[in-house]
Amino acid sequence: MFMSTVSGKVDAREAIGASRPSAEWVQASLALCMLLPSLGTSIANVALPTLAEAFTAPFQQVQWVVLAYLLANTTLIVSVGRLGDMVGRRRLLVAGIVLFTAASVLCGVASVLWLLIAARAAQGLGAAIMMALTLALVGETVPRNRTGRAMGLLGAMSAIGTALGPSLGGVLIAGLGWRAIFLINVPLGVVALLVAQHYLPADRRATKSHRTSFDSVGTLLLALTLAAYALAMTIGRGNVGAPNVALLVAAAFGVGLFGLVEARAASPLIRLAMFRDPALSAGLATSALVATVMMATLVVGPFYLARALGLDTAIVGLIMSVGPMVAAMTAAPAGRIVDRLGAPRMTTIGLTGIASGCLALGTLPAALGIAGYVVPIAVITANYALFQTANNAAVMTGVDPDQRGITSGMLNLSRNLGLITGASAMGAVFALAAGTMDPEMAGREAVANGMRVTFAVAAGLVVVALAIAQRVSAARR
Repeated sequence: MFMSTVSGKVDAREAIGASRPSAEWVQASLALCMLLPSLGTSIANVALPTLAEAFTAPFQQVQWVVLAYLLANTTLIVSVGRLGDMVGRRRLLVAGIVLFTAASVLCGVASVLWLLIAARAAQGLGAAIMMALTLALVGETVPRNRTGRAMGLLGAMSAIGTALGPSLGGVLIAGLGWRAIFLINVPLGVVALLVAQHYLPADRRATKSHRTSFDSVGTLLLALTLAAYALAMTIGRGNVGAPNVALLVAAAFGVGLFGLVEARAASPLIRLAMFRDPALSAGLATSALVATVMMATLVVGPFYLARALGLDTAIVGLIMSVGPMVAAMTAAPAGRIVDRLGAPRMTTIGLTGIASGCLALGTLPAALGIAGYVVPIAVITANYALFQTANNAAVMTGVDPDQRGITSGMLNLSRNLGLITGASAMGAVFALAAGTMDPEMAGREAVANGMRVTFAVAAGLVVVALAIAQRVSAARR
């Protein structure tokens, strides 16, 4: 075994299985590569008021510091996954870490707003590379019977980054200024780079079948289509106007055109035949639906806590951190459960728990106050950690080696699109149920009604996801 490992003739999984320290360092590398993009997403939101003052710019301009990162990440995550399949995942992941770290430096030293926005876009591209290829590398570096644990660890790091971002950002801004929220990524990026270079297995040489041309036309079409959809869901602060409708029409047209181009491409970015796999299609659909619901907790929760329960900002922030904290604590144990009991069963249990938590969240807070909010949120997020771990494991297990990057990219894309859709659509449901397009002006009863209706709709979406998952499980049996 030792001689085989030295000569590089054995499979990467066997090499890792032979050396426990290597396995731990590989997982540490992947965990860092999941932490950094999550931290980069959440840490900038808290800085928008400070940035508006520092650059003497209106909110409509400063919000592009967040949107540029989101758009670059969402529009390119599938393409970089496919590129990793072609040129080597380790090589591209290292390039992504370098890009993310260098862009963080540029963000930290930017003297004008447009430069900061451009650097954030570059940082978003680096984040897309890391997110797509981290999941893909699990299949190469982790034994199949430990896939759930690896997915749970990555889920925990994602939750930690999301939860840590606002609080860490506030501390850094107060003590060192806004530039520190970007420069904090530099030492973390350097550590991630050193660990990845030293411990991740080398890329295998591509065979002739893998040496295909990159689908630049499909990549451009998909990026423009996703950008149109993301902008339609984010501009206007939830108000639907002519620009939103025009962007949605453009996105729909782009989807149709992308399908035609991919069907005729010699080396398509996405093989449309992949969607004939019911497990993949179900995994992507349920991921998008559940992400839509999870975003509702982040969009609606603060309004309910502040307006209906009358809590001050500090208490609202503390309560809002409960969800990510629960997800961070339960993701790793969820991975062990998935490995032991199987992904399909745990997907069903997780979705059932999320639906039950949504129904409770719509009714219990009015009767029990803060406790009636915190308990359902804990139930939702714990079961979300279980679902996400099981769903990721089910989708990525058994994927052809030359398709791991693109599959991981699509899985991340489905989640991102769900989050984007949830921020707009579930916010609109809440506003309509509350009877006003400005929830900050709504009364206590109106906000409570908006809460009930929103999470009744959310529970319905999860039931749809559960039906999809059950249909696939029945087909397998």
